[in-house]
Amino acid sequence: MSETLGKMEKPEAASFKLGRKLIFVPLIFLPPNNDSGLSSLVEQYWIEATEQVHKLANTLDGVRKVYHELVPAGTDGLAAMAKIQIGSHGLVETMVKSGASLEDTEDQEALTEFLDWGHCLSLRLESPKVFSEIYNNYTQAQKKRNEAIGQRIDESLKNDELGLVLLREEHRVQFPHDIQVFYVAPPALDALTRYLRNQLEKATPETDNQTDSTQDAQDDQGDLGWL
Repeated sequence: MSETLGKMEKPEAASFKLGRKLIFVPLIFLPPNNDSGLSSLVEQYWIEATEQVHKLANTLDGVRKVYHELVPAGTDGLAAMAKIQIGSHGLVETMVKSGASLEDTEDQEALTEFLDWGHCLSLRLESPKVFSEIYNNYTQAQKKRNEAIGQRIDESLKNDELGLVLLREEHRVQFPHDIQVFYVAPPALDALTRYLRNQLEKATPETDNQTDSTQDAQDDQGDLGWL
């Protein structure tokens, strides 16, 4: 049903118009702090990513469906994105104005289960047994959520249609095997990765697996908190 994660190819010409296609854009959130250097990089990233998406969309006959994690469908989704000033808002709004539909990407039951286990995992836990049980439930909920996203894309993207999907780069969603995926990676993405890696190395001491897993859950909660 699904191809190996990360198997994404760059288009060389307008030779991919037939069949189902997705343009994948890594979802980068604006930083919650006052890091002007990071904010500038994120802003530049979205400028470059938007330019690349438009070029691909023009080559491949236009985006018909937009899939954005954490965002509801239609006008409600656009309103939510505008309210929090998420960097992808301008790109998605342009696609919708050009005739694309913003789809329901998340299964709400799967999403809320994932959120609740993540919240539990982010608490201060003393018992390794309790932590292990919560973490196992968290990873199972994460898997269920990812499968639901993949299924929704599979069910709604029709033959020969082009979709735009915005997920965090470390996502674990497996796309259907018959969908050709075009990965958008503007120069600012490398700059962002280097910047974040350097900041993490400066600020974070070595941690054990439990602390790392808890931090992952806290990061997810931060990204999802505006829903």
